[in-house]
Amino acid sequence: MAKIQELKAEQRTCKGKGPAFQARQKGLIPGVIYGGANDAETVSVEGRTLERHVEAGHFLTTLFMLDVAGKKTRVIPREVQLDPVSDRPVHVDFMRLAEGATVRLEIPVHFNGQETSPGLKKGGVLNIVRHSIGLLCPAESIPNTIEVDVSKLDINES
Repeated sequence: MAKIQELKAEQRTCKGKGPAFQARQKGLIPGVIYGGANDAETVSVEGRTLERHVEAGHFLTTLFMLDVAGKKTRVIPREVQLDPVSDRPVHVDFMRLAEGATVRLEIPVHFNGQETSPGLKKGGVLNIVRHSIGLLCPAESIPNTIEVDVSKLDINES
């Protein structure tokens, strides 16, 4: 379970392709904050900072405290649009989370103990059907990964 990350954002007054393009020219990534009781608001996030968070992994399962002109909002990223050529973020959507909110997420699954598994030592193969599992969990306790131990599995066991 990760702690809440801080992220600074600027309020965008205009909507549409033109203002979003101008924000990207300044090194900012346009985004939208939606959900909760408030209306959707358009923001711009510092591009390099957002790229570092996306490249680090677990971006879509990390809670952020978004600071928009001194007003802090607890959010979770719901979608990041990437440039097809450079793989850099071009737009991000955030969803507001109230206290005590639950959220549905896809959590990655990691398999441990493959080097000591009797079935794999005999020549068996670990067949991974799902690389992530959908969970409905409280926003305060989102797991980073789900760890599965396969060290005691023999051939034809699951």
